[in-house]
Amino acid sequence: MNNSKISFKIGDSVRVKPDVLDPDTEAFSLEGWQGRILDIRPQEDGPTIIDIEWDSITLREMPASSIEASEEEGLDWTQMGLYPDDVEVTTARDTEQDVKYAQEELKLVLYKSYSWLGDQGKRIQQILRGVDHGNEMAVMKRWGAYLEEHLTFPFDAEVDEWQEKGPLRSGDRVSVKKITLIDDLYGVIVALRLSRRKYDFPLCELAVIDKQSANTQLIEDYRVWFANR
Repeated sequence: MNNSKISFKIGDSVRVKPDVLDPDTEAFSLEGWQGRILDIRPQEDGPTIIDIEWDSITLREMPASSIEASEEEGLDWTQMGLYPDDVEVTTARDTEQDVKYAQEELKLVLYKSYSWLGDQGKRIQQILRGVDHGNEMAVMKRWGAYLEEHLTFPFDAEVDEWQEKGPLRSGDRVSVKKITLIDDLYGVIVALRLSRRKYDFPLCELAVIDKQSANTQLIEDYRVWFANR
């Protein structure tokens, strides 16, 4: 396209024309998606690129798979660059504040889905499938039941969180015997032994010593969830 013929301006509301595919994946149609022009970037060796910030309606109708794929690829799903021939000027159907609200709402949902953690996030999702994420105690109990079923006891671990008080210190090596309870503040609590003494201690503050053990990945997944809950 001849850049001199471009009639768009920053702030215009535009709608994507029929038969326009997502330029990154070409996996789905963008027809009808709508947003506001953030920038117009002439290219020396090709057509101008128009950067569009999607409006709140488009954001809320956007396929979850599209958002998750963008996150995994490090792409910004709140906006996209398209060619001038791909869009047409239209009437705005929301406000810029509506857009900010929708972005924050979806970012919170995305954060709670753990998809931003890649393969680890997928494993966490699978463990917590069907649990009400708003009920933290129910989520902790699911973790407790899953760990009880899949961990192999006893195993050796190291305290790798700084301890402000208490009998254990960072760097202490302990033998973890079993899960004893689920606490609403500290999560999964395990029984462990240090020398001849027995203690109850939060699993989230322990790291498995044997990195080849099947316990390692599972406990790391739990600890990442606990840190980001």
